Amino acid sequence: MYAIISVGGKQFRVQKGDSIFVEKLQVEDGTELRFDAMMISRDDGITVGAPYVPGASVTGIVRGQVKSKKIVVYKYKAKKNERKKQGHRQPYTKVEIAAIEG
Repeated sequence: MYAIISVGGKQFRVQKGDSIFVEKLQVEDGTELRFDAMMISRDDGITVGAPYVPGASVTGIVRGQVKSKKIVVYKYKAKKNERKKQGHRQPYTKVEIAAIEG
Protein backbone atom coordinates (compact mmCIF):
# COMPACT_ATOMS: atom_id res chain seq x y z
CA MET A 1 0.00 0.00 0.00
CA TYR A 2 1.30 3.46 -0.86
CA ALA A 3 -0.02 7.02 -0.95
CA ILE A 4 0.73 10.33 -2.64
CA ILE A 5 0.91 13.31 -0.27
CA SER A 6 1.57 17.01 -0.81
CA VAL A 7 3.92 18.85 1.56
CA GLY A 8 5.48 22.27 0.99
CA GLY A 9 4.30 22.48 -2.61
CA LYS A 10 5.86 19.14 -3.56
CA GLN A 11 4.30 15.71 -3.92
CA PHE A 12 5.79 12.54 -2.44
CA ARG A 13 5.03 8.84 -2.99
CA VAL A 14 5.28 7.23 0.44
CA GLN A 15 4.93 3.81 2.04
CA LYS A 16 5.00 2.80 5.70
CA GLY A 17 8.57 2.99 6.98
CA ASP A 18 9.82 5.48 4.36
CA SER A 19 11.86 8.53 5.36
CA ILE A 20 11.33 11.70 3.33
CA PHE A 21 12.97 15.12 3.42
CA VAL A 22 10.40 17.94 3.21
CA GLU A 23 10.84 21.71 3.28
CA LYS A 24 11.72 22.89 6.79
CA LEU A 25 8.80 22.72 9.23
CA GLN A 26 8.86 24.55 12.59
CA VAL A 27 8.20 21.46 14.74
CA GLU A 28 10.05 19.59 17.48
CA ASP A 29 11.69 16.17 17.07
CA GLY A 30 9.30 13.31 17.78
CA THR A 31 6.20 15.33 16.84
CA GLU A 32 3.49 13.38 15.03
CA LEU A 33 2.25 15.02 11.81
CA ARG A 34 -0.85 14.15 9.80
CA PHE A 35 -0.97 14.70 6.03
CA ASP A 36 -3.99 14.43 3.74
CA ALA A 37 -3.61 11.80 1.01
CA MET A 38 -4.11 12.84 -2.63
CA MET A 39 -4.10 9.23 -3.86
CA ILE A 40 -4.06 5.81 -2.20
CA SER A 41 -3.13 2.48 -3.78
CA ARG A 42 -4.53 -0.64 -2.12
CA ASP A 43 -4.82 -4.30 -3.06
CA ASP A 44 -8.31 -3.70 -4.50
CA GLY A 45 -7.27 -0.72 -6.66
CA ILE A 46 -6.37 2.94 -6.69
CA THR A 47 -8.44 5.76 -5.17
CA VAL A 48 -7.80 9.28 -6.44
CA GLY A 49 -9.09 12.34 -4.61
CA ALA A 50 -10.22 15.69 -5.92
CA PRO A 51 -7.94 17.09 -4.51
CA TYR A 52 -7.80 14.77 -1.43
CA VAL A 53 -9.24 11.32 -0.71
CA PRO A 54 -11.98 11.70 1.93
CA GLY A 55 -11.13 9.95 5.19
CA ALA A 56 -7.59 9.08 4.11
CA SER A 57 -4.51 10.37 5.89
CA VAL A 58 -0.83 9.63 6.32
CA THR A 59 0.86 9.87 9.72
CA GLY A 60 4.52 10.84 9.99
CA ILE A 61 6.95 11.36 12.86
CA VAL A 62 9.58 14.12 12.74
CA ARG A 63 13.07 12.64 13.06
CA GLY A 64 15.13 15.86 12.95
CA GLN A 65 16.16 18.99 11.11
CA VAL A 66 18.91 18.50 8.50
CA LYS A 67 20.65 20.45 5.77
CA SER A 68 21.45 19.38 2.22
CA LYS A 69 24.92 19.39 0.72
CA LYS A 70 26.43 22.81 0.13
CA ILE A 71 26.07 24.24 -3.35
CA VAL A 72 28.36 26.98 -4.63
CA VAL A 73 26.86 30.02 -6.33
CA TYR A 74 29.49 31.90 -8.37
CA LYS A 75 28.63 35.16 -10.10
CA TYR A 76 31.03 36.58 -12.65
CA LYS A 77 30.93 39.55 -15.01
CA ALA A 78 33.39 39.39 -17.89
CA LYS A 79 35.89 42.24 -18.29
CA LYS A 80 34.61 44.05 -15.17
CA ASN A 81 36.66 42.29 -12.46
CA GLU A 82 33.43 41.38 -10.65
CA ARG A 83 33.36 38.04 -8.89
CA LYS A 84 31.18 36.84 -6.04
CA LYS A 85 31.34 33.38 -4.50
CA GLN A 86 28.52 32.33 -2.20
CA GLY A 87 27.45 29.04 -0.63
CA HIS A 88 23.99 27.74 0.28
CA ARG A 89 22.66 24.78 2.29
CA GLN A 90 18.91 24.19 2.07
CA PRO A 91 17.27 23.23 5.39
CA TYR A 92 14.97 20.19 5.45
CA THR A 93 12.88 18.29 7.98
CA LYS A 94 13.28 14.50 8.03
CA VAL A 95 9.91 12.76 8.41
CA GLU A 96 9.45 8.99 8.90
CA ILE A 97 6.12 7.61 7.67
CA ALA A 98 4.45 5.68 10.49
CA ALA A 99 1.02 4.74 9.07
CA ILE A 100 -1.34 5.12 6.12
CA GLU A 101 -5.05 5.12 6.96
CA GLY A 102 -7.98 5.02 4.59
